[in-house]
Amino acid sequence: MNARNNTGKGKVSVNLELIGALKELERDRGIAREILLEAIEAAIVSAYKRNYGSAQNVRVDIDGHTGEITVFSRKTVVEEVADDSEEIALEEAQTIDPNYQVGDIIEIEVTPADFGRIAAQTAKQVVIQRIREAERALIYEEYSNREGDIVTGIVQRRENRNVLVDLGKVEALLLPSEQLPHESYAHGVRLKVYITEVRKTTKGPQVLVSRTHPALLKRLFELEVPEIHDGTVEIKGITREPGNRAKISVYCKEENVDPVGACVGPRGMRVQSVVRELRGEKIDIIPWDPDAQKYVANALSPAKVVRVFLDEDGKIARVVVPDDQLSLAIGKEGQNARLAARLTGWKIDIKSETQMAALVLSGEAWEERSPKTTKEDEEPAAEAEILAPKPADASVEHKKKDDEWEEGEHRSAHNVRKEGRKEKRRVLRDLSELTLTDFDFEE
Repeated sequence: MNARNNTGKGKVSVNLELIGALKELERDRGIAREILLEAIEAAIVSAYKRNYGSAQNVRVDIDGHTGEITVFSRKTVVEEVADDSEEIALEEAQTIDPNYQVGDIIEIEVTPADFGRIAAQTAKQVVIQRIREAERALIYEEYSNREGDIVTGIVQRRENRNVLVDLGKVEALLLPSEQLPHESYAHGVRLKVYITEVRKTTKGPQVLVSRTHPALLKRLFELEVPEIHDGTVEIKGITREPGNRAKISVYCKEENVDPVGACVGPRGMRVQSVVRELRGEKIDIIPWDPDAQKYVANALSPAKVVRVFLDEDGKIARVVVPDDQLSLAIGKEGQNARLAARLTGWKIDIKSETQMAALVLSGEAWEERSPKTTKEDEEPAAEAEILAPKPADASVEHKKKDDEWEEGEHRSAHNVRKEGRKEKRRVLRDLSELTLTDFDFEE
């Protein structure tokens, strides 16, 4: 089957400036001119059928150098015509060219004399649409490669509870769940945001950003602390209650580098810069330690820890702190202990020294029964003695320890009668339950 055309003289041309624009697009935006020409030709075919009410099969040809447009009607050569919009009789075809045979495709030029204006307008619309599509594709590619990165934007406006942030080439969406509590998003405010996701939509790429993501804190420290950026100091863990408080654990293999000091910076300048960006969110920087007991103790900073007992089977860390440090260790509404638990991955149960003594006296002491939960062999005999329930006929040494446990209550064990001691133990147990019962350690 052969296709031949019968070309007349009714050619029209699109704006030559448009042809020049196609070359510029190919050079500047990387959009191939051939692709644009194919799209323009397809659009002109639709415009021809729409404006001239033609149902016939047509083809449009555009000269990429001169801008000339030719419209051809394509018909199949047949013996008998059933549809004159699609077919042409063999006799009629041979009057055009004697070489036509049945089954050949003949192209007859049908370019309207006034088609130039319609063609040019259609071509411009196609080019504009393709430019938009290309720009959207480039923006999507650029920002999809930056997922997990931090960018600076300017607050543009609010839509319901959402905040739109101008990133330069695109407006990012800051959802209510990703906004810091009590942070004001006034028009024109500059802020740093973390790119969580880039989606393709019919209106172009949609960039979702966050001010609450833990990785935002990590990226901010990477910007402020050169030792983190170059890998000298490593961030081991981060947990946040956005807008209120955060904990970050850091580690350095080099002994001559203080990882905590590097993050704090001279006169606290580095960490204060991060705090200002997060609108006053308090940040505890602690040293990471491979020893879980030390790590848990560090994580409860700024509280001081006397001892940590580990139950590795239940992943529970039982912590003893001085009496005056109990509130500090637990924190406001349990915040300090909750953040420490999330950071370390251990459920943390906290007791004061007095509460611990009361548990020991009542025979409900925490015990390290397995080798896994036994601390280093530092005074093992003494530890066993402290944790063992006291017999009724306590020795002088036991009474001495009673004196130490009772010192916080300003009583001496040898002056306390048996009934009074039982009452004190009951009160301490009640205090322990009121302080720690139903404490939430879930991440």
